[in-house]
Amino acid sequence: PWFLEAHQFRIDTTDGIGRPTPEGAHRDGVDLVAVFLVGRQGVKGGETRIFEAAGPSGHRFTLSEPWSLMLLDDARMIHETTPIQPLGEGAGFRDTLVVTCRRGGFQQDEAATPPA
Repeated sequence: PWFLEAHQFRIDTTDGIGRPTPEGAHRDGVDLVAVFLVGRQGVKGGETRIFEAAGPSGHRFTLSEPWSLMLLDDARMIHETTPIQPLGEGAGFRDTLVVTCRRGGFQQDEAATPPA
């Protein structure tokens, strides 16, 4: 069985800069990660960067159209998103829906089950 978790994120520029991944390049510790761009308004930046975990190759792109999607193999790739900044006066935002997919159970289930 597959276990899915959905996380909604609004990163805004109320304080000047919004940081979608303050922890930097990372893995989520699951099998698959799907990042849906729900929408963005009044911001620049927010470039998605994915890199091979075992090598130097990578890709850079910006999710700019609503419901565009990035799907990645979390064991093979490391990912991050650059900060966003307001385009003009007032705060802007970037909304995403992140769905993590894990085969066999949720992370806390694995930690609570002693090895056989």
